[in-house]
Amino acid sequence: MLTIAVTGATGAQGGATARVLLTLGHRVRALTRFPDGPAAVALRDLGAEIHYADFDDRGSLGVALAGVDSLFAVTTPFGTDTAAETRHGVTLIDAAGAAHVGHIVFTSAAHADRATGIPHYDSKFAIEEHLRASGVPWTVIAPAAFMDNYATGWTLDGLRDGTFAWPMPADRPLTLICAEDIGAFAALALDRRAEFAGRRIDIAADELTPDRLAAALAVALDRPIAHHEVPLDYVRGHSEDLAAMFDYFATVGLDVDVSGLRRAYPDVAWHSFTDWADAQNWSALLAR
Repeated sequence: MLTIAVTGATGAQGGATARVLLTLGHRVRALTRFPDGPAAVALRDLGAEIHYADFDDRGSLGVALAGVDSLFAVTTPFGTDTAAETRHGVTLIDAAGAAHVGHIVFTSAAHADRATGIPHYDSKFAIEEHLRASGVPWTVIAPAAFMDNYATGWTLDGLRDGTFAWPMPADRPLTLICAEDIGAFAALALDRRAEFAGRRIDIAADELTPDRLAAALAVALDRPIAHHEVPLDYVRGHSEDLAAMFDYFATVGLDVDVSGLRRAYPDVAWHSFTDWADAQNWSALLAR
């Protein structure tokens, strides 16, 4: 049994990772800025230890990481910016090194190591480079596009009107993965350190075009759904970062070996998009 610290434990990726690690019998130390929040309380009820930690407070990280065997590390620029994301990642890695953590699994983004020019991919790759130079044994898992994003934001708004609004051509394939599978793969890497140390692995569970995504959503929601290609200029008006990402998706694309991953790692459920869509409570989501 390992003691494993999980950052972002009250979020999608960290929460999924923590839950799988608990089922594997590991001691989970969930790091969060909101230890009394409902997501933290739910993890505590499952058996996790809840520790306060803030990426802008190096001291809190040192306390939270003391005595930890391994670390699941996740960072985000959303809510801050890419410079803050890189700073947070560097601070976390340095704190882990000072605490003599034996293995860090960092979740980045598929293709972040390919000079994409996407700002929040570049910030993650800067963290990857710092991790490799840190001297701490490391693994980088790099998820493709998140299925879970289709149940939030402008996509959910469009679904209420029968539209799958997505800034890609109808026939351009996109590789996808849900947070549950990211958590399962991260837990696998943490549980089997010797197998995964020193490796960077892009991960995805399915590949579909926007028109096929719309068709799957229509079945799951039991209502007509039609794909609408949102112009990149519209996205750019809200975020240059996201516009760069969708432009990359539409031109270069995310090539991830979905079938190879399924063969190599059968312990992961690898949900298809249809699996994921069918599992969502669309009535509640659309009513919000």
